Amino acid sequence: MSRFTRRTLLLGSALAIAAGPAAWAQARHVAPILTTPDAVDERSYARPRDARVTHVHLDLEADFAARTIGGTATLDVLARPGVDEIVLDALDLKVDRVTDAAGRPLQWTMGAKDGDKGSPLTIRLGGARKVVIAYAAGEGATALQWLPPELTASKTKPFLYSQGQAILNRSWFPTQDSPGVRQTWSARLVVPADMVAVMSAERLTPKGEPAGAGKRAFRFRMDHPVPTYLVALGVGDLAFRPLGKRTGVYTEPAMLDRAAHELADTEKMVEAAERLYGPYRWGRYDVLVLPPAFPYGGMENATLTFLTPTFITGDRANVSLVAHELAHSWSGNLVTNATWPDVWLNEGFTSYVENRIMEAIYGRERAVMEADLAWDTLQSDIRELGGPADPRTKLYGEPGGQIDYFKGETFLRTLETLLGRERWDAYLRGYFDRHAFQPQTTAGFLADLRREVVKGDPALEAKLQLDAWAYQAGLPANAVHLRSERLEAVDRSVKAFTGGAAAASLPAKAWTTQEWQRFLNNLPRKLTPAQLADLDRAFGLSASTNGYVRSAWLELAIANRYEPALPSLRQFLTTVGRGLFVNPLYTGLLRQGDWGRALARQYFAEARATYHPSLAEGIARRLAAPQA
Repeated sequence: MSRFTRRTLLLGSALAIAAGPAAWAQARHVAPILTTPDAVDERSYARPRDARVTHVHLDLEADFAARTIGGTATLDVLARPGVDEIVLDALDLKVDRVTDAAGRPLQWTMGAKDGDKGSPLTIRLGGARKVVIAYAAGEGATALQWLPPELTASKTKPFLYSQGQAILNRSWFPTQDSPGVRQTWSARLVVPADMVAVMSAERLTPKGEPAGAGKRAFRFRMDHPVPTYLVALGVGDLAFRPLGKRTGVYTEPAMLDRAAHELADTEKMVEAAERLYGPYRWGRYDVLVLPPAFPYGGMENATLTFLTPTFITGDRANVSLVAHELAHSWSGNLVTNATWPDVWLNEGFTSYVENRIMEAIYGRERAVMEADLAWDTLQSDIRELGGPADPRTKLYGEPGGQIDYFKGETFLRTLETLLGRERWDAYLRGYFDRHAFQPQTTAGFLADLRREVVKGDPALEAKLQLDAWAYQAGLPANAVHLRSERLEAVDRSVKAFTGGAAAASLPAKAWTTQEWQRFLNNLPRKLTPAQLADLDRAFGLSASTNGYVRSAWLELAIANRYEPALPSLRQFLTTVGRGLFVNPLYTGLLRQGDWGRALARQYFAEARATYHPSLAEGIARRLAAPQA
């Protein structure tokens, strides 16, 4: 047992024993918390070393007319001897009252708000080990998006979903909203009778139960302790189709056939991941395909991945997104970054595991192609961030761009290459087992790797360069770059086209999404109007229904101020809410001076109501910033 694990288990036991025998019996499955200084979460008001939440029960009703969700949150609490208060995180919640389980009022105060961090909600326990908070979250809750019917596939019923990562869930329920404080949870959610509710937990009442006139309630239970950002809900006109013995898809009826076709290999992916890294420990693995306003590609909510519909292209070319969210069931959901500066332990590990799943299902060639594209993105991010000396290129801390994803992935791929796949796979499977349902820090991971693999070997320590990877800017000299022969062939097409070849002469008919991305992203940012028109005429890029291809084309068009593509740009920005696509387009427009800034403001004014609040706020801040 590592000193990190030992210290966390000791603290978890001490808190449980302090709560008394009954609580201790319940707390035997309470996840430990880390006690090392680097595990203090500066983005939470919680003081879990004094008093912590172990379980949350939500009893809520979603009011679509008022766009509010409210009811009660009942929290189970463990506290140290002599500690008589607990501090929670809350963001713009309207708290009505706080009581113990018997209804006895408890003293509470809501502190001053500090931006997105929200406010500390401090409750005087008075000996209570269960607190009941009656509250409501208003229309401005940043985790929630209330979509009108016209922004859904059916156009007939509204839709509600949540997005909690990183610290947004405190805007719709009060708890200790820190990834290092894992909690079990349960919920009862009341919704209109003609709608279906799903949450990221075991679905106890799939068809719902009567809850008064025109309403029905759905019940959920998560017995494994999870970081609170993984608590999620979706409510709408939803249908379900099984994909395998433990996999299925929820989405609007109009989307169900296309979604199920694209997700046909999901059960195979779960099986492949289990062969690599051990059993899938969450019961079911279902997917909820959301309306286009969803700001991310996917969100790894335990048992119920949320996905953007933009991954559906009919050819399963973008199912690496599914592999990525599934991979989080081991890296991120099972072993979780203790604080947000450690987030690369979540996203970097997952990007690596994703690639291994893709190789297992679709072969080495496709996996290498996707790894090569990830390298491209990593190099682009390093350039955009100011070069390899910029501190935002460090893994630990506040990485910029997608450094936490692709530098982290490259780190693990380098370890695989230097240690050998068999040795590395054995280590990684053991790592997930040793730290299952626990938080982890960068220092804790490195200590584990040194104890299990390096074992004091100075030559191996020098070869791996572990600290350089984790704590230094840029890329260490031992970084492994996998090169794809298929993408090298695409590079030859780039050279041919820029050298004067007609677009129709390029061998592009059989290109995958990944090959199109390489081609469009590697074209010079300055082309002639005739060249751009030739590309669009030959390949219909402005009308492409593939979001990856179309967004790459629109980035190129913006860089050239190619106005024939503006109708396509406007339509795309006002119908797609995925940050991966729209953020680079707004960035590109802002780089084009007054011409681009005026267009950015025009399109954003039209699209803002369709974007998730977190995405809209980020774009608004950039548009309001003074020009450089």
